[in-house]
Amino acid sequence: MNVLSALGYQATDRLLIVNADDFGMCHATNEAIKQLLDEGAVSSATVMMPCGWAQDAAVWSAAHPQADVGIHLTFTSEWEGFKWGPVNRRGDTSSLVTAEGYFPSDCLAFEQQADLEQVRAEIIAQLEMAYAIGMNPTHLDNHMGSLYGLATGRDFLDIVFDVCAEYGLPFRLPKSIEGMQLPPEMGPLALQRAEQAAAKGVVILDELLSLPYASQEGQSEEQMKAAMIALLRSLKPGLSEIIIHPSFITGELQAITPHWERRGMEFQLLLDPDMKQVIADEGIHLIRWADLRDVQQGMPPQRQ
Repeated sequence: MNVLSALGYQATDRLLIVNADDFGMCHATNEAIKQLLDEGAVSSATVMMPCGWAQDAAVWSAAHPQADVGIHLTFTSEWEGFKWGPVNRRGDTSSLVTAEGYFPSDCLAFEQQADLEQVRAEIIAQLEMAYAIGMNPTHLDNHMGSLYGLATGRDFLDIVFDVCAEYGLPFRLPKSIEGMQLPPEMGPLALQRAEQAAAKGVVILDELLSLPYASQEGQSEEQMKAAMIALLRSLKPGLSEIIIHPSFITGELQAITPHWERRGMEFQLLLDPDMKQVIADEGIHLIRWADLRDVQQGMPPQRQ
C-alpha cells in the first residue's frame, strides 16, 4: 500500500505527525495535552489506559471527537512510588506483573516473563476499555517500546498486527531505525516486520523520531528549541512521527518523574510559534493518525 499516494501526496513530500505520549498518566499531563490538542499544537496523543488519570483523558477524548487520540499500549510501570497494572479483569495476568501486582519497571523483565496469550488479552482489554468509555481510537502505539523486543529480541508484533488488522487501526512502527539509537543489525529485522505489517494491511511509519527522553543536564529552552528545529529540518521524504512528552509542571509531576523540568519545557516548545513557521518554511505537511486510519480502512482521503 502506497500511503503517500493514497493521501494525495507525492513520493518526495514530507509528511509529519507530532504525537503527545502519556495522556492519562497524571492530571498535569492531561491538562497540558488537552490544551495542545485544542490549539492544534500536536497532531495527536495516546492514552495510557492502565493509569489513574486515563478515565479523565478518555472521557475528554470521547467528548472531543475532532481530536486525534489513540491508545498507548502499556505493559511497564517505570516510576518509583507511582505504579499501575493490567486492566484485564477477566483472565490470567500473572505473567505480566510483579509480585505486588504491578507491571514490571523495565522492558527486559516484561520480555522475559510475558505469556503471549496474556499479552494479547491485555492489548484487547486496554482497547476495549477505551471503546467502552466512548473513545474512537485513531491508532495504537506502545509505552517504552515494550512490545518491540528491544531488550532481548523477543517481540510481540505478530499479536499487535493481528489486533490492528482486526480493529482497522494503524500502528507506530518505523520501517527504518535511523535516528533511533538502535544497533544497526536491527535494521533488517525492522524491514521484515514492516513487510509483515503490510501483508496484514496495517499502516505504519517510515521513520520515528524524538528528542532525548531524559533530562539533559544544563540544557536550556533555547538549546531544546534548536534541537527540535534541526530535527524538523532533517525530515526525509515519506511519513515520519515525532514523539514528545509534554506536561504542566506541578507538584504532582515533580513527585512522579525526575524529568519533570524537561516535560514542562517540551510543552512550552510546542506552543512556540517558531515551530509552525519552520514547518511551513520547510514545506512539511502535518497530518494525523486518523488520516492513516482512513487509508487502512479504505476510506477516501480528507486533506486539511
